[in-house]
Amino acid sequence: MDDNMKQIQENLVEMETEAENLLLARHQLVENDRMRNGNREALTALRKRARTTKTSVPSPFESIMKEIEGLGTRPLVKELCATCGNHDSTENTWMMFPGTDVFARIPFHAAHSILEKDQTRLDFDVNKLQSYVKEKSFWISEKGALADKISPGVLRSLVTLTDKPK
Repeated sequence: MDDNMKQIQENLVEMETEAENLLLARHQLVENDRMRNGNREALTALRKRARTTKTSVPSPFESIMKEIEGLGTRPLVKELCATCGNHDSTENTWMMFPGTDVFARIPFHAAHSILEKDQTRLDFDVNKLQSYVKEKSFWISEKGALADKISPGVLRSLVTLTDKPK
């Protein structure tokens, strides 16, 4: 083959590799989003069971102000979990761990803590994957493979590379 054909072949191989990575990232994005929605549903069910919402539990400052009149032997600040509220946090609840078919009976507070940490991790991963998908789509678009579908100017405005956890 002459040099021109080799260059074209290398460009096509590079484009196919990047397109395959893009499709894999999109698939992983859908899977993470599915898990994130499941976690959100589970957290909502736990909050309903504890009869709390994200904002219904008083802040530690409000607790101090209500209990300031009688200090006695009580602690100054009563730790209240935003999800547990006044619910018995040692009450056991059933939880199925992701990726397994194993159910375990663990304390209520531990169950929602695990779910909240997992939710935070999934949110970060989804944002990172979305940024990756946008970046790869932009790269492919600049090469001309998507030029008839997505204009590079529109895609460039969508690309953000701020993947810092909160």
